[in-house]
Amino acid sequence: MPVAIITGASKGLGLALARALAARGWDLVLGARTEAVLKEAAMAAAAYGTRVETRAGDVADAAHRAALVAAAQGLGGCDLLVNNASALGAEPLVRLAELPLDGLRRALEVNVVAPLGLVREALPLLRAARAGTVITVSSDAAAEAYGTWGGYGASKAALDHLAAVLGVEEPGLRVWAVDPGDMATDLYAAAVPDDRDPRPDPDEVAPAFLRLLDERPASGRYAAPALLEGRR
Repeated sequence: MPVAIITGASKGLGLALARALAARGWDLVLGARTEAVLKEAAMAAAAYGTRVETRAGDVADAAHRAALVAAAQGLGGCDLLVNNASALGAEPLVRLAELPLDGLRRALEVNVVAPLGLVREALPLLRAARAGTVITVSSDAAAEAYGTWGGYGASKAALDHLAAVLGVEEPGLRVWAVDPGDMATDLYAAAVPDDRDPRPDPDEVAPAFLRLLDERPASGRYAAPALLEGRR
């Protein structure tokens, strides 16, 4: 069975992807900071009959990243790495003039440095896989200038660029930066708590990621709403 590592997997998009992949027979290594919630996510994925390993910890911690990759190796390798864990930099979001520099550092550490660290840790397994794939979860804020989204957007723009370069440097892999679009997640609620507009559930967005895995287009940046509409 193919093996996937998913960070930020206890809820939201990470959990939706875990369930979607488990339904297809993937074995999983799930990482998140809160162990109790992570265990619940693992039970939901394991209900499909696949093997699920969990490692609770902060993705910014090198030891935690090493534990995720070691768990994948124990399951037989790593075919897919999903860098989904994210930090906003401030909750709720604030203008750049008010953004704490420590918050920006945290966003860069979690959203940029940690994904690169995890890629480097998993790279031997990804290269050895039949169809090694890296997915970095991006944001519309990485490409557009939205007030209060500057710190988060800057970190995601940096992650997009790392993904693009990795795709050039590792032609044997598929490396996709995917903008999932707005979703009804705890992350979005923390970012903009006063926004009550209806948004898609992450389970409705997960099929866009499955389409990429099915069709395996060239490495690059993709938008989930377009994929769901049948476009790229």
